[in-house]
Amino acid sequence: MLTVVKKELKIVWLSVKYNLMREMINRASFLMNVIFMILNNASFIIQWLILFQLKKDIGGYEMNDVLTLWALTASTFGISRIFFSGAFQLPNLIMNGKLDAFLVQPKNTLLSICCSSSSTSAIGDLIYGFLVIIIFDFSIQRLLLFTYFTVLGGITLTAFAVIVGSSSFLIVRGDILADNLNGAMINFSTYPEGIFKGTVRLLLYTIIPVGIVNYLPILILREFKVINLVAVTVFAVVLTVIAFWIFNKGLRRYSSSNLMSARV
Repeated sequence: MLTVVKKELKIVWLSVKYNLMREMINRASFLMNVIFMILNNASFIIQWLILFQLKKDIGGYEMNDVLTLWALTASTFGISRIFFSGAFQLPNLIMNGKLDAFLVQPKNTLLSICCSSSSTSAIGDLIYGFLVIIIFDFSIQRLLLFTYFTVLGGITLTAFAVIVGSSSFLIVRGDILADNLNGAMINFSTYPEGIFKGTVRLLLYTIIPVGIVNYLPILILREFKVINLVAVTVFAVVLTVIAFWIFNKGLRRYSSSNLMSARV
């Protein structure tokens, strides 16, 4: 079992490595993508600075909490798009019958799909997240927890993308549903938890699990509790298992397009 896990992790690393090497052929473009994404994320700090001049807290969040929220959102998005960007292209692959090239490879099909591409600009998101934590509220414990939540959050975002993307096995234009739900995950995660009430709040802890990926980690960074840490960890593991199960079930309904293509 350990040997299999080690082998799959090695494949993931090599896939990401070669994806990024292809992107770095044009180094100027690569660096500009990263730098401009950092600047784009940083520009929102001005917006929040203005808002906090008008009000002491927003939805129970102070300025440092909002900065941490944005940092965590950026870094989890960065991890998922650097390592597993292919998961977000799953609906297109299913709808157009392009899974054939992955099915014939001697490795896990879903992992192969998820690691098939990487986003250059997402490196800027990841760097931005860590810069915010280091500059505005640094401590060793906080940095270690933030890193842990970044990795777990990236895995959870990817698992969620696989689950909603697999809807294309069952429904026509499942890509629309997947894009909207993936977009909702990111959009809701940039606003303080306290501004959401009732049904919307319930949705953010269930159907669109922003509460587990972002809000609960912020609570842990404020006040560390082992039970909350365990909850975030267990949720990430369970959602990943569900993602593999749903994808494999959906794969039985897949119809090949008989396209002749190869991946190197």
